[in-house]
Amino acid sequence: MTNQNIQVTKRNGTQEPIDLEKIHRVITWAAEGLENVSVSEVELRSHIQFYDGITTSDIHETIIKSAADLISERTPDYQHLAARLAIFHLRKKAFDRFTPPTLFEHVNKMVRSGMYDSQIIDDYSKAEIDELDAYIDHTRDLNFSYAAVKQLEGKYLVQNRVTGKIFESPQFIYMLIPMCLFSHYPSETRLQYVKDFYDACSEFKLSLPTPIMSGVRTPTRQFSSCVLIECGDSLDSINATSSSIVKYVSQRAGIGVNVGRIRALGSEIRGGEAYHTGMIPFIKHFQTAVKSCSQGGVRGGAATLFYPIWHLEVESLIVLKNNRGVEENRARHLDYGVQINKLMYQRMIEGGDITLFSPSDVPGLYDAFFEDQDEFERLYKIYEADDGIRKKRVKAIELFTQVAQERAQTGRIYIQNVDHCNTHSPFDPAKAPVHQSNLCLEIALPTKALNSVEDPDGEIALCTLSAFNLGAIENLDELENLSELIVRALDSLLDYQDYPVEAARRASMGRRTLGVGVTNMAYYLAKNRVRYSDGSANGLMHRTFEAIQYYLLKASNKLSKEYGACTYFADTTYAQGILPIDTYKRELDEICNEPLHLDWESLREQIKTDGLRNSTLTALMPCETSSQITNSTNGIEPPRGYVSVKASKDGILKQVVPGFKDHRNDYELLWHIPDNKGYLQLVGIMQKFVDQAISANTNYDPARFDEDKVPIKLVLQDLLYAYKMGLKTLYYHNTRDGADDSQEDDGCAGGACKL
Repeated sequence: MTNQNIQVTKRNGTQEPIDLEKIHRVITWAAEGLENVSVSEVELRSHIQFYDGITTSDIHETIIKSAADLISERTPDYQHLAARLAIFHLRKKAFDRFTPPTLFEHVNKMVRSGMYDSQIIDDYSKAEIDELDAYIDHTRDLNFSYAAVKQLEGKYLVQNRVTGKIFESPQFIYMLIPMCLFSHYPSETRLQYVKDFYDACSEFKLSLPTPIMSGVRTPTRQFSSCVLIECGDSLDSINATSSSIVKYVSQRAGIGVNVGRIRALGSEIRGGEAYHTGMIPFIKHFQTAVKSCSQGGVRGGAATLFYPIWHLEVESLIVLKNNRGVEENRARHLDYGVQINKLMYQRMIEGGDITLFSPSDVPGLYDAFFEDQDEFERLYKIYEADDGIRKKRVKAIELFTQVAQERAQTGRIYIQNVDHCNTHSPFDPAKAPVHQSNLCLEIALPTKALNSVEDPDGEIALCTLSAFNLGAIENLDELENLSELIVRALDSLLDYQDYPVEAARRASMGRRTLGVGVTNMAYYLAKNRVRYSDGSANGLMHRTFEAIQYYLLKASNKLSKEYGACTYFADTTYAQGILPIDTYKRELDEICNEPLHLDWESLREQIKTDGLRNSTLTALMPCETSSQITNSTNGIEPPRGYVSVKASKDGILKQVVPGFKDHRNDYELLWHIPDNKGYLQLVGIMQKFVDQAISANTNYDPARFDEDKVPIKLVLQDLLYAYKMGLKTLYYHNTRDGADDSQEDDGCAGGACKL
């Protein structure tokens, strides 16, 4: 049967002969202005897959797939051809036509169906909605890459996840989010904020996280990307922790749980009436809680658990992800963060021992580990000398080697330097110590263990994320207005959202923590013709992150003048006039002598006088998913190849690095970087200004070493160098596995802080 004789099944069930000319017109429209794309090649690949009775929807899918298969370094514009075809198909599915409805028509229909928050209609008049409708530029849908459209379809667009029916197109997302977040602003100013925020997001200067993109405008009102829960050493606290995990996993959040307070196996309970079963049964209990919900079809639950390296059970905890062993002594579906401080590193360097304790046997030691490093060392040595306390001594180098080996083998044994998290912090450790990080190791906020779900003294930390797209910013001065927009929007979101757990609501209202990061840094370096590995980017990074932190603080200070400082502002070092530029590791001055360029002293006085609306402003997250939406390189990471092939639940997605045609030779690809040193220097420079933490990775190519084995000594040296540079946390340990460099997994283990 020839193509001309094929019958097509339409949406209403009727059949008609296939119209190849109509297909040709659509592909030709999608190819307009693109280079090195062939309409006839796409047609040829499509036609051989047509069959009698094929549906119009399957014809669209076949054409899109045929174009997407042609994406390559030689023909990068096929990613835009495929994207335009996908947008055409998406709108037909959503609206039964290519032209979107008016904003007023669309919102009313979605509110009536229960898909949108009814407050949108209550808060805005028809005249206001019509004004915003006139401002929407639906042609910006045609600026997405193919990977972006597929991610939008898979995760962000409001839809029936059972039937797959889509109800909106992308520009409606970008307009409705600020409409919701600025709805409480005075009528004379809010429309301008909405328009400005719409432009910043739809032009890809700002990148928003998955919970905000998929949730704001819907009746679901929990949008914080990261949740930090501290578990105490009691059954009541363990149960309250588990309950909180379930509630927040179901609300699309990634979870960090601090389990370091739980006493060790064999400890006395009730004065010796029984002995404790140890940490592993409770960790397995938390694993069940994390995996109990599917997060509304958007992603699976994920969590990282934290514990100190000196915990009596540490040798059993380090191997929990290891494929060897039996299910009874493994919990492989969680990730783990090992907490370290200077004393532990010193013991390794000096060839000494690390003494392991159950926190329940050494009063004051666990709290001092975070609050006061001198007091920790004093108590630690006292307890080491006390023969009446249960303990175990291990060679420090052997314990660190085991940590490094498990980090190398699983990739997901993370590092938290707890002293840096508290000495270079926006929080006074004597009032609000930082006890843990989050799923992806970029959050560093105070927490307090819950003794019950309604514990008035407990504190669950939430952080609301977003990112600047560095590749879309032409001048650092742009950051001033973008900072004000994102701080205002995210701060409004704290009041707009609901809180499933009271301890999280109280903490959020009191601290109002935000975490603005960056994406597309590799393209930013390529555009500026500097590199990760040789120090040439150090000055640029210093200037960039100085501007980011300065303008975000300035925006929060401005908001504080309007609405008042956050309630717990007195818990911050900012309240004492201490800024990030005062507490960074001075070793950074050895590798970067860039001066400060902005007026920090005036800002310091303004903060002391008027306070800050937000306790924190910055955190650098992986940006795995949102980077695809903005056609960016992931977060701060170098790309593995010019064309990345990313796994998603919709299949394999090809994405070409931005600026490929002009800057191919300026990119430094991941496996071309000789070692981690230059990258760790850049992260250290960023950390000088970033008030929370940075989701930073280490990377190793076994082919560079004898017998294709990465020396554990090198892994340990990198841990020490990261500590020297002032890093608070380390995330993935990536090992090149010999596969195509373009292959990348869907990072961040399914967690919300992918952004």
